[in-house]
Amino acid sequence: MGLFTGKKGLILGVANDFSIAWSISKKLLEEGAELGFTHLPGDKMERRVRKLADPIGAKLITPCDVQKDDDIARVFAQARETYGSLDFVLHSIAFAPIDDLKCPFVNASREGFKTAMDISVYSLAIVARHAADAMPEGGSIVTLTYFGGERVVPGYNMMGVCKAALDAAVKYLAFDLGPRKIRVNGLSAGPVKTLAASAVGDADKLAGLYEMTSPMDRNITREEVGSAGMFLLSDHASGISGEIMHVDCGYNVMGSPGRAIEKVKKLILDKVQAANPELAATLQNDDELKRL
Repeated sequence: MGLFTGKKGLILGVANDFSIAWSISKKLLEEGAELGFTHLPGDKMERRVRKLADPIGAKLITPCDVQKDDDIARVFAQARETYGSLDFVLHSIAFAPIDDLKCPFVNASREGFKTAMDISVYSLAIVARHAADAMPEGGSIVTLTYFGGERVVPGYNMMGVCKAALDAAVKYLAFDLGPRKIRVNGLSAGPVKTLAASAVGDADKLAGLYEMTSPMDRNITREEVGSAGMFLLSDHASGISGEIMHVDCGYNVMGSPGRAIEKVKKLILDKVQAANPELAATLQNDDELKRL
């Protein structure tokens, strides 16, 4: 008997099998959960989600446009018809127009900002409102955020501002829904290759930076993020609400590059050694290099 045996939930935002939402879904399924899924409108996105959801026997697979109130209301009405009530909801939705995402935030357009905030932040609020009505006995809501909302991450641009707003939304929604026995939390994962991450760029560089800088000297795995998301949605996290849980091998606690400096120096010296051993020997004894 698993942690989620007899429990039912709705997953919003799976795009493909690389999605963090799917990593969490797999852990939920292993623990006995029954899952329904939404997808972006359109045949292409439906096929992607059905490829994952049909083999597990999902009873609900439906399109959802989070910019339309009526569409969200329809989705939760369908969920209640299908499952009676829900125990948890996973919100994995974010978007910014590509031109506004790629440019420095100072150059972002007003319309792009409104679109990004509507889809990436307000969608959590309205989803939580309908989810609460589908959780008469209480439940758990988890959204996916990122460290770029807490500190500047070059290249994250407008989405960093949206994630900062999303983090604040988690706290206010936790307060609003607490009396209804509904917990709201955010999961902040380190860099993983997803469809969304590919739009931001430099994902490989970020992964390398995490490996060199984090206290654990490595980056996270999808399985670790999946397990953490499953935990936050479970009864084992019954006393946790309004939190942003970091799953990043400790990267967020660092106030300096830490051991990365020595690692970079070693990489440089190794390359110089291969090309010019005499220069490498000089550099190893150079007080200026040691002070880097």
